[in-house]
Amino acid sequence: MNLIELNRSLVQLRLSGMAAVMETRLLQAQSENMAPIDLISTLVSDELDCRSKRLLERRHKQAQFRDADKRLDNFDFQFNARMNRNLVFELATANWIGKREDALFVGPPGSGKSHCAQAIGHAVIQQGYRVLYREAHALLEDLADAALDGKRKELMEQLTTVPLLIIDDLGMRKLPLTAAEELLEIIMRRYERASTLLTSNRPVEDWGKLLGDSAAVTAMLDRLLHHGHVLKCGPRSWRTKTSSPGESQ
Repeated sequence: MNLIELNRSLVQLRLSGMAAVMETRLLQAQSENMAPIDLISTLVSDELDCRSKRLLERRHKQAQFRDADKRLDNFDFQFNARMNRNLVFELATANWIGKREDALFVGPPGSGKSHCAQAIGHAVIQQGYRVLYREAHALLEDLADAALDGKRKELMEQLTTVPLLIIDDLGMRKLPLTAAEELLEIIMRRYERASTLLTSNRPVEDWGKLLGDSAAVTAMLDRLLHHGHVLKCGPRSWRTKTSSPGESQ
């Protein structure tokens, strides 16, 4: 079997990580007089590294982040100096995911909630967990569409079993009359079973009016905050800070 045939066989066996570096590793083995076991070990490590990289890429794509570039290393903590950065980095370790705890980020628009939420989502994926990101209004639209298509049960199963569900920008847009009921069902089904991170530009005291159902909001917050981490973002807005003088804000 020549090198071309070997590579073809490796691809058929779904060992493309090995196939990609086979020629290079063979040259290395000849140059360094590698023992056969060392060559095989190196090739196996190459394959595992390739699979790990593909898995992370697939999970980042499946998470459906709105902004793929929002990471902790490009977040300006100096802008909102009073933000609890220790909590942000603690959440990024994903320890709370294993404990099935929740998180709530509140603050005015532009104060870094969505950036931090997505950055934490990226970090959690690196720790081996699946993540799903949805803006609140889009999540409710998805549920409405799924109900019309007869697929609500399947979507709800996905929403309630993913290890971390990020619901972003609650209060940013007008929500349907069923919003309180739908969100409560999600939070109740995830409570102490999986972790939820929710961001809102409205204080929790306004949620009853926002969602039009004070009882549902009370029940939702009771569960969300029972094992919840609260991060206050603001009061300063990054967008107004970066606006030029005289620019509309």
